[in-house]
Amino acid sequence: MEKKKREVRNESSTGMSRRNFLGTVSAGALGATIARPVPRASGQEDSGNLPQVTITINGRVHQLRVEPRWTLLYVLRDKLGLTGTKPGCERGECGSCTVLIDGVTRYSCLTLALEADGRQVTTVEGLMQGEQLGPVQRAFLEEDGFQCGYCTPGQVMSAEGLLRQKPNPTIDEIQIGMSGNLCRCGAYDHIFKSVRRAAELRK
Repeated sequence: MEKKKREVRNESSTGMSRRNFLGTVSAGALGATIARPVPRASGQEDSGNLPQVTITINGRVHQLRVEPRWTLLYVLRDKLGLTGTKPGCERGECGSCTVLIDGVTRYSCLTLALEADGRQVTTVEGLMQGEQLGPVQRAFLEEDGFQCGYCTPGQVMSAEGLLRQKPNPTIDEIQIGMSGNLCRCGAYDHIFKSVRRAAELRK
């Protein structure tokens, strides 16, 4: 009873009760929320304002506009449909996203698409010879260099990069050259044999 008297007293002196005040504030907040422009979802950006890059991928020139935050991995898979390059840890630890940039192995998850501007990029699809597997791919097939197969594209690309630098590597050089790629199945012995076999096929 005393509380109601205080509210009536406050309302008479200010013209506004606490209940009315809260209702007014809530209505105002709702109105502001409705009036606020909805932010654009990812992918709906004005492409005309985005920087343009020119990337040669597997011998084909691609010109596209990219957000500065887009990784090469994202552009390859989600913008160009080259899904052979696999996302794994996406923080440069597993190597499943390995590609070649100007002939050198790189993690595409740690490479911004802007960094690839004007560069030559090779993905696992680019090792095909028409409809036939390339030498490294054939070697992995012959030597059973995979189990679940998820890491295989990255393993193949690392092997390709190694063999371009060292056409006839020793086992120690193979182990060091492939050390940036993890295989959850633990098929490392077969992977090393695959790289040796690939060196033979490339000759």
